[in-house]
Parts: sequence; structure tokens; C-alpha cells
Amino acid sequence: MRVVREETRGEIRVSIFSWNSKYIFKYELGPMEQTFKVSEVEILEESELESFLEGDFMEEVKRRFEEMGESLLRKLG
Repeated sequence: MRVVREETRGEIRVSIFSWNSKYIFKYELGPMEQTFKVSEVEILEESELESFLEGDFMEEVKRRFEEMGESLLRKLG
């Protein structure tokens, strides 16, 4: 597995890997994690990876973390 990119966007840690002809996008916030696997055929240039770190997609990741956190609190509370 090759690490393509690692960075933090706000409070969310983002790691992008290349493995087995796929890009793996891993988003981490506290005890929660979201992972997406995309075929390398879908992304022709590594510069296109930026679209997974901004805009509507990143806003959806943030909202999903909020939902996950609420679910976890309900379960633990």
C-alpha cells in the first residue's frame, strides 16, 4: 500500500492510499472513521484527488460524522 497523501482538513484527518488498483480515502475524526474505495480507472490524474477533499463531497463527510457522533452518544448515553 502506497501513501499518496496525508493531511488535516479542519478537525478531520484525511489519508489517501493507492492499493490493488484502487484509491482508498480514509477520513478520521475522533473515534470515527469513513473509508471510500475508488477504482484508479475513475481518477485519471492525482490532481483530481483534490475533489475528495473539498466542496460538496467534504461537506457530506462532515455531516456523516455529525450523524455518526450523535448515534454513538445515543448508544453510550
